[in-house]
Amino acid sequence: MNDHPDLVRRSPVILRADARRVIARPFLPGHELPSKGISRADSVVERLVSMSETDVETTLAATLSAHAGRHADLRGSFKEHYQIVAHRIPSVAGISSDRADLIGAYLTHEYAIEAAALFNPSIAAHPDQSGLAPGELRFVMTARAVGEGHVSSLELRTGVLAGNDVVRLDAARTRLTTGRMTQSRMPTEFLREALDEAGDAVTAQGVLGRLPEQFSAQELDDVLASSEQDSPRRGHDGLLERVRRMAASSYELTFPTTSDLSERVIFPSVGAESHGIEDARLVRFVDDDGSIRYYATYTAYDGSGVAPHLLCTTDFKTFSMRPQLGPAAKNKGMALFPRRIGGRFWSLSRWDRESISIASSLDLLRWERPVTVLRPSRPWDLIQLGPCSSPLETPQGWLVITHGVGPMRTYALGAMLLDLDDPTIVRGVLSEPLMTTDPGERDGYVPNVLYSCGGLIHGEDLVLPYGCADSSIRFAFIDLEWLLARLLERP
Repeated sequence: MNDHPDLVRRSPVILRADARRVIARPFLPGHELPSKGISRADSVVERLVSMSETDVETTLAATLSAHAGRHADLRGSFKEHYQIVAHRIPSVAGISSDRADLIGAYLTHEYAIEAAALFNPSIAAHPDQSGLAPGELRFVMTARAVGEGHVSSLELRTGVLAGNDVVRLDAARTRLTTGRMTQSRMPTEFLREALDEAGDAVTAQGVLGRLPEQFSAQELDDVLASSEQDSPRRGHDGLLERVRRMAASSYELTFPTTSDLSERVIFPSVGAESHGIEDARLVRFVDDDGSIRYYATYTAYDGSGVAPHLLCTTDFKTFSMRPQLGPAAKNKGMALFPRRIGGRFWSLSRWDRESISIASSLDLLRWERPVTVLRPSRPWDLIQLGPCSSPLETPQGWLVITHGVGPMRTYALGAMLLDLDDPTIVRGVLSEPLMTTDPGERDGYVPNVLYSCGGLIHGEDLVLPYGCADSSIRFAFIDLEWLLARLLERP
C-alpha cells in the first residue's frame, strides 16, 4: 500500500509547531478549569482597586517589560480586557489609566496557539506574484494550530515554489494579532432558509415580518424575545438558540494593514466555533466576470457539535465569516470548486460522515441535496472516505485528493477525477493509495495520520502540503501527468 517512490517526491522542508507564537486572551480567575467554575474576578479587582499607586506603576511597568515584546499591542489588549469588568467598578473608585491597564493585565493570559500541534495545511496562489524569477510561484498557506484545551485556530503563512521541488517558506513573525471583530448583518432570506430547514413555519412567519431586510444578531434577539412573550411555545428553545447562534456566527475580522500576513491569527470568536476553527480548505475562486476572491470552508466546533462555515477575503486583511445551510452543509469536509459550473457554485461534501458527495448552490450559503459519488469500499478507506482538497482543474477533469481511514485508524491519501461539465460524474478513481505515512511521519500528537486540506498545480506537478501525525507540515511533489493517466486507466 506504499506510494510510488519515484512519482511522489517528498521535500526535506518541515514546518513544526513553535510555542513562542502567543496571543493575549481574556482570563477570568476561577474559569481556568474545563469544568464550570465561579469567577473570582470581582475579588481580584477589589484588591487591585486598593493597591497603592506606587505598586500599580511598578507592577505595570514590570509586566510590560516582561511581555510587551511578544505582542503587537499588549497595552491595547489590557484596555480591552479591562472593559470586561469596568461596569462593575464604582465610579467613585477614581481608576487611573495605569490602574485600569493593570486590572486588564490581571485579566489577561498568554495563549500559545501552536503549543500542541500544527498541521492540516491548504495552499493557493498568492495575490501578489511580483518580483519572482521565471517559473516561480508565490503561495499563501493556511494551517490548523492547536493550543491548550485542544482549541484550534487558523494561521496564515507564505512562501515560494521554484523548480526542482524547491520550497522556500518565509520566516513567520511572532508578534501576533487576532484582528478586530465586528458583527455582520444578515439577509432575512438566510433566516427564512434556516427556519424552513428546521420545519418551523410558525416562527418564520412571526419573526421575518418584524425584521429589516438586513438584520443584526441583536435585532434578531429583540424580535425573538418579543415573539416568545406574545406566543410562548413549549419545546421552542432549541430552535431559537440555533437561530441566534447562526446570526451571531456572521461576522467580519479586520487586521492592521501594517501587520505581516504570518502575524494574523483567526481565533474562535463566536459560540459556534468556541472550541475550534478546524481544517480550512483554501481556494482561489475566479468568478464568471473575472473577479478573484479567496474562500475557505472550515469546520466550526462548539465542543459538542460541528458545522461547516465559509470564510471569504480578497486581500487577507479583512475576512467575512458565515455559517452554511442546507442538506449538504452537514458535518465536516466541504470543499469549494474554484469556479462556477453552469452558473452555479459547487462543493464537495461529507454530509453523511463517511462518503464523498457533490452539491450545488446559487448563493454560496444554502447547499442543495448532495449526490454521493464515492463510498468507502477498499481496505484502506473502510472506516470513512472524504475529500481533502478543493478540486483542481485539469484538461482531463477535476482532480480531487481524498483521504481514507483504515485499520488502526491509519490515514492514507487517494485521488479521483470528476467530469469538468458535470462533477457528479466520476471519470476515474485510484484503486491504491496515492500516499501513506513514511516511518518518520507516523509518530506525533495523533499517530498514523497523513492529511492535507489542499494543493495546487505548479508546472508539471501537483504540489501537496500535508500534515504528519497532526504534528508537523511537509510538502510532496506528485507527477501530474502520471497521476491523471493512472486515474483514467480505471474509469
